[in-house]
Amino acid sequence: MVDAPSWPSIPAMALQSAERFGADEAVVDGDVRLSFAELGVLVRASAKAMIAAGVTHGDRVAIWAPNSIGWVVAALGLQAAGAGLVPVNTRWKGEEAADILERSGARLLCTVTGFLDVDPVGMLARSQSELPSLGGIVVLSGPTPPGCTSWDEFLAAGADVGDDIVDERLAALGPDDICDILFTSGTTGRPKGVVMRHGQTLRFSESWCDFAGLRRGDRYLVVNPFFHMFGYKAGWMPCLIRGATLLPVPVFDVGRVLGIVERERVTVFPGAPTVYQSLLDHPRRAEHDISSLRVAVTGAADIPVELIRRMHTELPFEAIMTGYGLTEAATCTGSRPGDSFETIAGTAGRAMEGLEVRVVTADGTDGAAGTGGTGSAGSCATGSDGSEAPRGEAGEIVVRGYSVMTEYFDDTEATAAAIDA
Repeated sequence: MVDAPSWPSIPAMALQSAERFGADEAVVDGDVRLSFAELGVLVRASAKAMIAAGVTHGDRVAIWAPNSIGWVVAALGLQAAGAGLVPVNTRWKGEEAADILERSGARLLCTVTGFLDVDPVGMLARSQSELPSLGGIVVLSGPTPPGCTSWDEFLAAGADVGDDIVDERLAALGPDDICDILFTSGTTGRPKGVVMRHGQTLRFSESWCDFAGLRRGDRYLVVNPFFHMFGYKAGWMPCLIRGATLLPVPVFDVGRVLGIVERERVTVFPGAPTVYQSLLDHPRRAEHDISSLRVAVTGAADIPVELIRRMHTELPFEAIMTGYGLTEAATCTGSRPGDSFETIAGTAGRAMEGLEVRVVTADGTDGAAGTGGTGSAGSCATGSDGSEAPRGEAGEIVVRGYSVMTEYFDDTEATAAAIDA
């Protein structure tokens, strides 16, 4: 069980990993290969550029881009400068993205051009005049439109910022500082900004490493988008924590993924059930050596028992797990090693260490999903009146523990409705 984070902040963890894992391969992104030491150099350069651009403690900086090493370097740099990360869903259109940028008060936007014929800068053009806080747009990759700054130009502008300034910013960051504001999908209303802190995020990511069995030298293919909690806090962050190699995938294409798995000897490959179904059904799967695959983590949709069975018998995974989570509290439940196919497919597992999960029914009683650390699939929580509530009733899932969000950003009414005493 992870009792407290091992570092004061996410960028402090990343820079310590640069020292801990040194020459180990940290990232493979297309033709780009970086060691942990080289990644650390880029993170410092990114932090200097953010500081030179005027980013300071408490600011927000947004990233609207697909999975890439640039995404990670920009995120760690802005956090090292003291800002909170605001990821923007790559599926959103200009008005949706502008709404997030406006409400978060983002000082800078890091984006890409020329990706899948999507033009984020053009989509924002009509809304930019309505974004008084936005001081500039930095293009991580692709052609740089007029009025924007290329990533190379951005980094060059920070060359005169000293390492001592970066160290001062890092020293000022603590576990209770805001690390990010992830906006919800908006399926039940207008997206809300979920405020998380460095300490709870690090503690969760460390715990997820234990849950998934991630270890130094693993090669982790991340198809889950970085703008989502899974691709970020259960994706590239655990790689830095454990010394695993990150392989970011911007768009899932099963044929290309099979090639990467074979060529790069991928060991860890989480994804939605459809990802594994696509692997199983691909007509040329047998032509690829995917014997390196060891860990699968799925969820976010109904999982047929037969899919879990086929993953176990037709794919080389040694460990197959499922879980349930939400932006407001990260991964809350998960299956455990040794669980049956039926348990993996038909449940969301048991509460994660340090968390309590209940199902609250209409009359105020609750049916338990268990308490983290009990070691019992049948453990029960009790209602506020002290009596055990009946199981099997539909209701609302409630969670208590270290990973629950601090608040909805700038929305006291929604916060009060979501978090009780």
